[in-house]
Amino acid sequence: MEEELETLKGDKKIPLKELLKRILKYIAPERVSFISALLLVAFNVFLDTLSPLFTSKITDELVSDNIRLNFVIRLAVLSFVIVLINQIFLYLESKILQNCGQRIIYRMRNEVFEHIENLSLNQFAQMPVGSLVTRVTSYTASMSELFTGVFVRILRDITTLFGVYIVMVYISPSLSFSMLSIIALVFGISLFFSKRISNYFRKDRAALSDLNSFLSENIAGMKITQIYNQEERKDNEFKKKNDECLNNRLSIVRNNGIFRPLISFIYTSSIALCFALGIKYQLSAGEIVAFYLYLSRFFHPIQNLADQLNTFQKAMTASERIFNLLDVKADVLDREGAIEVDNLKGRIEFKNVWFAYEKENWILKDVSFVIEPKQTVAFVGATGAGKTTILQLIVRNYEVQKGEILIDGININNIKIDSLRKAIGQMLQDVFLFSGTIASNVSLHDESYTKEEIMEACRYVNADSFINKLPKGLDEEIIEKGENLSQGQRQLLSFARTVIHKPQILILDEATANIDTETEVLIQKSLEKMKNIGTMLVVAHRLSTIQHADKIIVLQNGELIEEGNHQELLKNRSYYYKLYQLQFENN
Repeated sequence: MEEELETLKGDKKIPLKELLKRILKYIAPERVSFISALLLVAFNVFLDTLSPLFTSKITDELVSDNIRLNFVIRLAVLSFVIVLINQIFLYLESKILQNCGQRIIYRMRNEVFEHIENLSLNQFAQMPVGSLVTRVTSYTASMSELFTGVFVRILRDITTLFGVYIVMVYISPSLSFSMLSIIALVFGISLFFSKRISNYFRKDRAALSDLNSFLSENIAGMKITQIYNQEERKDNEFKKKNDECLNNRLSIVRNNGIFRPLISFIYTSSIALCFALGIKYQLSAGEIVAFYLYLSRFFHPIQNLADQLNTFQKAMTASERIFNLLDVKADVLDREGAIEVDNLKGRIEFKNVWFAYEKENWILKDVSFVIEPKQTVAFVGATGAGKTTILQLIVRNYEVQKGEILIDGININNIKIDSLRKAIGQMLQDVFLFSGTIASNVSLHDESYTKEEIMEACRYVNADSFINKLPKGLDEEIIEKGENLSQGQRQLLSFARTVIHKPQILILDEATANIDTETEVLIQKSLEKMKNIGTMLVVAHRLSTIQHADKIIVLQNGELIEEGNHQELLKNRSYYYKLYQLQFENN
């Protein structure tokens, strides 16, 4: 797993052959469209190759002593018809490729996003958010050009080169062979610059991804930056990363700036050579003009090929990063034969559970306990004792290394993840609200819930106490992260969100922390009601909030050291008693 996550950070080099093989799998469903586009390309190249021959005949006719005007007109009309048909073919080809290309990118974005959704929290902790966003948006956009044109254009340019050279040999073998050295020179220069530019493209993509990650992290943490007056340092860090992006871009521009004029110079020189050798080899005026036109058609594909190769390399770099992400296998998956559970009673049992986030740095050590249905159980202990970890393991955000966790006598590894999580409602200290309305945040955009059902859930947890005071009520807009609501209001909405989804097990991880006294009273009343829903698991540092729990489990350094209700634990005069005394003295 570590190696796969390192792959995401470093983006391993995937062989071109393997990349193309994987890309072709996305093209397969659109093969009819691509074959149609290729046929249109073949017709297009054929007609485009014919066109200069008509110009050659017309030129020879115009310089002859006896001009056949009707013949010239017929050739001109036929040439116009060919050009017109050619443009129609180009339009159809472009339309087909754009449509199927966008469908491929649509499916690819869905696949990448669904893959990200299935990754575990442990994996997300090691992946910069900015990098993930770049892969879903920018890199798939880079691949769009690959599907909508690059493949077909490369094929067209290569076909055009062969077709044009065959006709050039037909017109004058001597002149065609004389131009081979120039053609070889152009190919060599194009390949040289293409390789150089592709290397800078790869560096540019890596630098841009790093810049996006930096922006994502620092915009999210701007409050801390300003509080500690770190603006100048962060500005310098950004400038350093931005300079790297600028230098890579300038390197690409410089190489393109040398390449294009150089090819143009060679092209102009070849035209002069064409006319000089054409006269030497005693070609007719029409043949020289045709050769000139074919030479133009020969150089343009070479220049286009260089451009397409750059775009191709850009897309390959993007696809490489996308496939690196897709190659990171989720470390929490449904096991073969996993079952659906419709309704849980809520009996939870930990049997000799060991867990570590990293190697054998154990957070939980041989933890065993039983929670009966409908019980309210609190977990107490110092920071890092393993309280939150226990809650994370129950919903399978992580997998245990040793032991097993049973719900209603079933090992949770044998329950489908979505079925398990559907039965468990989680209320955390940091409530995340999406941009939208209060109603959409409570229902999570599930349109099967009516406004009455949403309001009923809000009333159940006393959230109506502030919702009814808002100008738009449930339709009040929530800005990003719910910044226009207080911490307590956000927490009440998270309670309503949990209640409306009717879980059988409730998890509260420091859900009452950082709440003002007035809101805490409302929350405590809500919790009393919610105890009737099902089994409730609570993590709280303030022992006053958990005194009425049916059972309190005390943890220290990942081990279960005490278990019982509030009064029983006080009588023991052990670790819990000391914690209670300490908090009582501080208050």
